[in-house]
Amino acid sequence: MNNKEFVAELSRKTGYKNDQTQKMLLTVLNSMGDGFMEGDYVQIPNFGTFEVKKKLERVMVNPTTGQRMLVPPKLVLGFKPNQSWKEKVKNGGNE
Repeated sequence: MNNKEFVAELSRKTGYKNDQTQKMLLTVLNSMGDGFMEGDYVQIPNFGTFEVKKKLERVMVNPTTGQRMLVPPKLVLGFKPNQSWKEKVKNGGNE
């Protein structure tokens, strides 16, 4: 499902116009992004938790040349789904 389809479906379910739904969605995503930039986590009830994690510095070996390289630390965005969603996906959408 792409963005246009998602907004149309969300608009249909909420009763708002597509442009209003798009604005609301962008507001939510921008707020989440601002929280991530501050290092906060975002927990969505009955869905899951998004959080920024720090990957430590590590040594990597290039498989082609065998050369060892130092990979600097970096921040990555992680998602931990709610247990009920894990089960739904595991069971192919059937509860």
